[in-house]
Amino acid sequence: QVQLRDSGGGWVQPGGSLRLSCENSGRTFESHYMGWFRQPPGKKREFVGQINYSGDYTQYADSVKGRFTISKDAAKKTVYLQMSDLRPEDSGVYYCAAGPIISYEGFVDYWGQGTQVTVSS
Repeated sequence: QVQLRDSGGGWVQPGGSLRLSCENSGRTFESHYMGWFRQPPGKKREFVGQINYSGDYTQYADSVKGRFTISKDAAKKTVYLQMSDLRPEDSGVYYCAAGPIISYEGFVDYWGQGTQVTVSS
């Protein structure tokens, strides 16, 4: 059974940084894309970024390109989302996700429980 455990959220001022982590306890770490979605307050969940199983391909939403970076540690079976230059519009619940490819919500097979990110002064 696959379990995604995401963590690392919190409060940060605009311009600050946070790093989210997602540990994959199942066998899909080596075969599935992993990444992140987020749900801003009062809005639909949206794609943030993804990384492939070998770690040599990443894709990001236009709104986070150049500010967010996804990486993975195979030994720890963990994927990270490094967020820099955070803006208030980056606030929301961030969900780790895994699937054959996860650029669309409908392709996601597994979800983390979500971690809250709040960017405000």
